[in-house]
Amino acid sequence: MARMREPRFKLCRRLGLNVSGHPKAMKRANNGSARNAKKLSAYGLQLLEKQRLRAYYGVMEKQFASYVRKALKDKEPTGYALIKKLERRLDNLVYRIGFSSSIAQARQMVVHGHILVNGKKVDIPSFEVNIDDIISLKEKSRNNELFRDTFLSNTLNTYPYLVKDQDNFSGTLIRYPLREEVPIEINDSLIVEFYSKL
Repeated sequence: MARMREPRFKLCRRLGLNVSGHPKAMKRANNGSARNAKKLSAYGLQLLEKQRLRAYYGVMEKQFASYVRKALKDKEPTGYALIKKLERRLDNLVYRIGFSSSIAQARQMVVHGHILVNGKKVDIPSFEVNIDDIISLKEKSRNNELFRDTFLSNTLNTYPYLVKDQDNFSGTLIRYPLREEVPIEINDSLIVEFYSKL
């Protein structure tokens, strides 16, 4: 399975944005190495936003382009349709619900078979979660101290489109997220412009 292997903090500094979610990721950021620290052309700005969004969700270029093509066919604004599709990825929702401390860890949990969707094991990180789907931690995996502690202690990050059930180690997507509810600092219109020229 192809995945982004670049050091996370170095990637964050280069993109000029904390795409990993780690509190120390931008500690050494003010050294002028970020792409947005330099004057960029219109194309450069569009490319930077695309790379930032890809890095947020840990998606490779080919798969990201596929998401864009699907979003372009959607009746909703393309930028919102793209982010909505990315937000509904199983690995992302495992992270949002609080089973893991990063999307990379969430992807590993999914691939290793620790996550159930509606009671059935799903080991595909890009699996598209639908409304009312219940994402839960496998019974056996609840004995893992790291998984259990991460889930039970992760009470600060709550999202209005998700309901968390601590007693059953699960979470449910109750509706599609609104654009303003998705906590990512991205100008999605620049990404749409980038792909509309290709």
